[in-house]
Amino acid sequence: MVGSDHLFEKVISIENLLKAWAEFADGKKNRPDVMLFAQNLMSNILELNKDLNNFQYQHASYEQFNITDPKPRIIHKATVRDRLLHRAVYRVLYPLFDQTFIFDSYSCRENKGTHRAFFRLVDFSKRVSCNNTHVSWALKCDIRKFFHSIDQKILIKLLVQRIEDGRLMNLLKKLIESFECSLGKGMPLGNLTSQLFANIYLDSLDKFVKHKLKVKYYLRYADDFILLTENRELLLEYLKNIESFLSEQLKLSLHPDKIILRKLNWGLDFVGYVAYPKFNLPRRRTVQRIFVKLEKIKVQKTEQFNRSLQSYLAHLKHVDTYKLSAKIATIFDINSENKFKKLSPDTIEINR
Repeated sequence: MVGSDHLFEKVISIENLLKAWAEFADGKKNRPDVMLFAQNLMSNILELNKDLNNFQYQHASYEQFNITDPKPRIIHKATVRDRLLHRAVYRVLYPLFDQTFIFDSYSCRENKGTHRAFFRLVDFSKRVSCNNTHVSWALKCDIRKFFHSIDQKILIKLLVQRIEDGRLMNLLKKLIESFECSLGKGMPLGNLTSQLFANIYLDSLDKFVKHKLKVKYYLRYADDFILLTENRELLLEYLKNIESFLSEQLKLSLHPDKIILRKLNWGLDFVGYVAYPKFNLPRRRTVQRIFVKLEKIKVQKTEQFNRSLQSYLAHLKHVDTYKLSAKIATIFDINSENKFKKLSPDTIEINR
């Protein structure tokens, strides 16, 4: 169990709702829907608190829109009132659940993220191959249509096993059942709570791999995960066990075109970077996308160009991109001095 049987009061308290609003509104205060809610902020918060206290809260419908980041995605956006509640729930539950997750789960967690995930993979690669002196293998997998395939009954069951406060569970059921891609399945990509629920759902996979299969070198970022070992046949055995577990316990499946088994010295593509034995590079598609996007906006020389440029440079600096960065500097006529230094693994703390 996480927390106590008084979590519901913590979630819906005026104090928590006000703190949740401050976090939610940061950077969004000029958006029309946020401005409208803020005009009568205390009245809206008090009304939300009253509805929650009286068990009369109902989740509103979602607004749907498409984004490309880089692949097309359908985002479902909740109302400001509902997103405020999502934040309030997240503030209370995240710290309780986060401490129960395995160390090597890196998506949507504080002090984790893509860069730590990648450098952890680099560290694992060196360990399993004894500093690249032994032939070693990696198995990389992707869960097929993960957010669309989440079984809501299984998610609720996983939450019930950890939360003893029945009132909070009734509220969480409303949040979960406020959306579905098909009957009883799916979670909206736009909800903050979806990030936490996703990690709770796949935490059972993480612990199956670590504790049941006893895989030493395993890490996961969102619905992508990777295992490393010296034994190719052992990885194939792990794959069978993982496929069975996902199907039987979580009603999920692996994407058949994204099951990759390869030697470490061929390079490992993970979270946007590629790890080679003696150097690391950004993913080729990422580099191509950077040049295409910068080319589109370079003539404007606007604040948008500078923001995009700095974002791309921040992504590139974590790996060996001196020549690439110099090329960007030349093509787009910028000063590359002191901007393209590789960020070593030591710069990012890794719990070894």
